Amino acid sequence: MTNDSIQIPGPVPVNRRAEARAIAVIAVPLAGAYLAELAMAVITKIVAGSIGHVALAASGLAEDLVVEILVVLMGLLTVVGVMAAETEGKANPQGTAHRVRQGFMVATLIGIPATALVWNLGALLPFLGQAPEVTAAATPYMKALSPMVLPVLWFAVLRNFASAIGRTRPVLFITLLAVGLKLYLTYGLALGQFGLPNLGLIGAAVATSIANWFMFLALLGSALLDRHLSQYRLWNGMLRLDRAICGEILRIGFPVALIVILEGGLFVAVQVLMGLFGASSLAANQIVISWAAFAFVIVLGLSEATMVRVAHGSGRGDMTMARQAGLIGIFIAVGIMGALAVVPIFFPEWIIGIFLDADDPVLPEIQSLIATLLVIAALFGIFDGLQAVASRALRGLRDTVIP
Repeated sequence: MTNDSIQIPGPVPVNRRAEARAIAVIAVPLAGAYLAELAMAVITKIVAGSIGHVALAASGLAEDLVVEILVVLMGLLTVVGVMAAETEGKANPQGTAHRVRQGFMVATLIGIPATALVWNLGALLPFLGQAPEVTAAATPYMKALSPMVLPVLWFAVLRNFASAIGRTRPVLFITLLAVGLKLYLTYGLALGQFGLPNLGLIGAAVATSIANWFMFLALLGSALLDRHLSQYRLWNGMLRLDRAICGEILRIGFPVALIVILEGGLFVAVQVLMGLFGASSLAANQIVISWAAFAFVIVLGLSEATMVRVAHGSGRGDMTMARQAGLIGIFIAVGIMGALAVVPIFFPEWIIGIFLDADDPVLPEIQSLIATLLVIAALFGIFDGLQAVASRALRGLRDTVIP
């Protein structure tokens, strides 16, 4: 089943190999883009680690809290991709564009208060029992991250649109360019290299905000210039509010946001609890979370592709195709996470060496702790990948309550 075939309504015979290829066409660029986004976060941690373990702990905690807010809101916005994929299955490009336009409306509606929340988030850290030196560094860091909230959400809507129509390669290309920009700006602004002003740790946050604005504007430009997208007339009536569609996005997306809060809230809780043990334990957890995130984002691209293919099948009334897409996605996810578990279980020193210098005074203290946590994270990841694909497969059927 090729990408073009999704525009032909009605059931078609299911070919497992063809369906796996159709999932891969969407999933591989998405997974690559998510890995590139993760690389941007890892760049920050590596630079922060070179400044010191307190800087690593503070920037890691700040980014985790901010990203948790964004991931919750982006989870809600994945419904835009489901609705767009359904109308693609019905060969209705104008219906697809209309739902994407309303997705922008919802993203703006939720993004403005989220920006204010991120700006003021540092005030909560003392009440969470964080070390004074961590709080002092993390608070201005989060303020510098607040300008990225709206472009991140707008980019998410465009990425959902690209997934729904099976054109995810521009997302990967733009995100790879953003990695280069982030690398240049982070080393330049945080360490004063390349002739840029030395802003210290705050420079890393400024670099993150600039990189996210670049990603949104670049993908927006791609959508405007792509000839294939001209049939969607995406920008016609962009400011026209459809309360029914926006209400549907919020109604279906709200349970998704709750799912993300429950899932991501566990990681944030661990971060906060690690902070109670001191900066060195918080830094150790940052390293473990970075590996877990690396493995998970690969499956995340797969899960979103599975969601789109399930929604395509549902939109065209072919539930056999929808079920097959869900099962294939789950099978691939378990295989990927099982293979990736080999590295943290047998070669933890490879991961530790990426983040901490051999002469860091805290390394002997936390090395065994990191190695133990990496084994737990590796085993956890297998089941986490399974549930990620399964829940998004159900999301493709608009089932957001049961998960």
